[in-house]
Amino acid sequence: MGTRYFLVGFLILLVLRFGAQGAHVPQQDEASSPALLTQVQESLLGYWDTAKAAAHKLYKKTYLPIVDEKIRDIYSKSTAAVTTYAGIITDQVFSMLSGED
Repeated sequence: MGTRYFLVGFLILLVLRFGAQGAHVPQQDEASSPALLTQVQESLLGYWDTAKAAAHKLYKKTYLPIVDEKIRDIYSKSTAAVTTYAGIITDQVFSMLSGED
């Protein structure tokens, strides 16, 4: 299972490395800095979409229903616990702020 995570990380870094090589932008004036910001934003969004697509493809390739069920179960239990403790903390903060004993 650890090999899969290593492979996913390696593929993401590989995609980002080769994408960064082709993203050389020559120096520009201050007046065109919004255009540069737009180019950087589009470039980062392109990298993100590429990495997301590669990760999704790898997930579909290595999909295991048992693991998916366990992850969903852990998620539902942890969100229930966080909701409960957040409610307790909220009540404590309100009681401290209102000055009730």
